[in-house]
Amino acid sequence: MKRILAAIDFSATTDLVLEQAAQLALAFQAPITVLHVVEPEPDFVGFEPGPEVVRQAVARDFVAERNRLHQLRDALELRLGGLECGALQVQGPSAAKIVEAAERLGAGLIVLGSHGHGALYHLLVGSVAESVLRKARVPVVVVPASPV
Repeated sequence: MKRILAAIDFSATTDLVLEQAAQLALAFQAPITVLHVVEPEPDFVGFEPGPEVVRQAVARDFVAERNRLHQLRDALELRLGGLECGALQVQGPSAAKIVEAAERLGAGLIVLGSHGHGALYHLLVGSVAESVLRKARVPVVVVPASPV
């Protein structure tokens, strides 16, 4: 199998997604890339790039999330015992960036979590998992928020 792309968001489902991705990687002897998509920088009306204090806070969060991503990748790499394990952090709309990364990396499978929001939430806000399912050109494994 080609590479597995495990998309995480540091929510309660992150450990479940990484566990599922690790099991699949071991079963198929496939490398993994752990992907975290950072929200786009907020737009402020009346400010060109945004107030300096906001840009600094966003930059600090970006670095902290990158460090956490690399820690998770390192722990996963130890568990996989020799299988290649990469980490990638990108910024932008989550679903689009997940699908784009899968295509760019040549992933054969995407693993991501579902937060289990209700129908009204999905109607008003939508779902990253649903959007990835619609747009992806490879199989997608959606890990539920709580184990069944």
